[in-house]
Amino acid sequence: MAGGAESLSTLLQRASIDDHDEILKACNALLKQSKKDLSAQHAKLVALLKLDRYEDALKVLEGAGRDLVDQVQLEKSYALYKTGQLSEAASIAKAITDERGARHVEAQASYRLEDFERSAVLYRELVKTHATLDSEENDLRINGAATDAQLEWSKQGHLVPKKKPAREDLEAFETAYNAACASIARGELAQGAVLLKRSQDLCNASSDLSEEEKAAELLPIQVQQCYVLSRLGNLEGAEAVAIPDASTIAIAYNNSISASRTIENPYLAHRSIHDATPIPHTDKLFTIQSDQIKENQLILDLLVSKFGGVIKSTSRTLADKPSPTTSSHINNISVLNAAAHAQMRLGSFGIKHMLPLLEKRPLDVGLALVVVQLYILTNNHGSAVTIMESLLKHLEASTSSDVQDVRFAPGLVAAAVSLYKLQGRKTQITAEYAKAASYWRHKSKAPNALLQAAGVALLESNKPEDQELAREIFDTLHEQDPPSKPAAAGYVAAHAFSSKPVANEAKTLTSLSHFIAGIDVTALEASGVPQVKSTADAALAASRKRALDEKPKPAKKRVRKSRLPKDYDPSKPADPERWLPLRERSSYRPKGKKGKQRAAGLTQGGVEKGGDGTTTAGGGASKAGEVVGKSTGGAPPGKGKNKKKPKK
Repeated sequence: MAGGAESLSTLLQRASIDDHDEILKACNALLKQSKKDLSAQHAKLVALLKLDRYEDALKVLEGAGRDLVDQVQLEKSYALYKTGQLSEAASIAKAITDERGARHVEAQASYRLEDFERSAVLYRELVKTHATLDSEENDLRINGAATDAQLEWSKQGHLVPKKKPAREDLEAFETAYNAACASIARGELAQGAVLLKRSQDLCNASSDLSEEEKAAELLPIQVQQCYVLSRLGNLEGAEAVAIPDASTIAIAYNNSISASRTIENPYLAHRSIHDATPIPHTDKLFTIQSDQIKENQLILDLLVSKFGGVIKSTSRTLADKPSPTTSSHINNISVLNAAAHAQMRLGSFGIKHMLPLLEKRPLDVGLALVVVQLYILTNNHGSAVTIMESLLKHLEASTSSDVQDVRFAPGLVAAAVSLYKLQGRKTQITAEYAKAASYWRHKSKAPNALLQAAGVALLESNKPEDQELAREIFDTLHEQDPPSKPAAAGYVAAHAFSSKPVANEAKTLTSLSHFIAGIDVTALEASGVPQVKSTADAALAASRKRALDEKPKPAKKRVRKSRLPKDYDPSKPADPERWLPLRERSSYRPKGKKGKQRAAGLTQGGVEKGGDGTTTAGGGASKAGEVVGKSTGGAPPGKGKNKKKPKK
């Protein structure tokens, strides 16, 4: 044992950092002599990790004893992390105390597990302590910026302290890329495009990377550029971005299809995206990426009329997830499910097929919003408000705190307020804001934007209780964030007519002279200031009668179309019998024997004068002075010789 350890020590002394293969051979030779040599096993494990043979490293740990496993917990957690066993890697690394390397592994595993909040905390703790290696400080800055970008993407931007890129973020292409991703996540697309260009230039100018390494590093930058250009509406520029071998890269191919102006052949696009090479297990996508790819695949299924398959797939997803939810992915899946049931048709047909679904899923937020939108498109605002109020009523009936969070979600409250504004219902708007503010005011993670909007709306109310609630809202907002100018402005406005001093807060606001500088008051008074009326006021004004001094407009004369026949000749006299039916005219001659007999026995109503002074009326003839009357004799009606006798 001692001889083996001494030989290994001698080998390590004369080996360089790149001799991992030689170290592995020497360890294997020593382990043939002594299988329980801990030093040789440990050296072999490290050599395998250096050679990126992580599966073999785990096999060594499986065959080793408990003594080695307890000694190399950090190496084990790193091998598990590299093989995709993230939960176990994070658990083992978290249990290791006073080990800087374990904090790195835990932070990376938490990042891949999408626990970005925990990862950000770990990186900030590592930054506060002194870095042991020169390159560690740069790695911490890169990984910390990547974590901040993911926090922005996952709607946790309030946990990111830095919102603007610093000078050091522009010195390396990795930090510039992460800063660009954070800007894109916040919706700052123009700034993101500039940072991506900076990252691309730095990567191309790097002398530490080979051409193959540059191509690998430029690929995600180009994919993000394609995404940003498509979001900015520059579809030509997005399609022109060079993405090598896009069919084997799921994200790049997804973005290339999304950036296309039109999908000329959806069947070909559907086949291509489904035949793409699957993503390796070790290169697992983030949830936000995989969800978007799945949604795009379902959209292509709808475009090729695979409605039944979309219904089955989306129904399984909705059955596995709780409802209601504020998850954009689940609500998008619900929208696609409704579109498949309606066969991608709008109007009354789509509403007819979606209303039965809404009766079965009354808490489905995505489905309810689709029905509301369809009613808006058909200009049926009343039904849209009814559907929205029904959804809110069902959500309020639940006692679950999660359901109440959905009920008073900022987006849902904003949708309800927008519908009420379309109808000019100010009372309902104030009531909705009051409910939302009362719910969120005592929550630890309250949406400040919603509270500010509620405070402004409540200040405009004439009710004392609403104004008191507005004061409480702005008191809380100003206490939480004193430098915030919107909170300070609301605080000053809320206490303007109270005895509470607000002079110090008023000094922090922008002065009124700054806003009115450059405005010509005299010119405004001379030209007159137009008054903007609300929708309800405009409708009321339109329904009023016109003023007395207004002259009525002359009625437009209606020009009738000519009804003269095509062969009309004004030189020929018109037929005096042209107004009589055809059968009552004197020129009418029935066709056939039966027709002539029937005409001879009927009174046609026409009068014809004969040459002897007699008049013919209805086929009978009489001389002047004679009265033609009906015969009173003969068989009664219904009784004649042609009547069939009943059978005996």
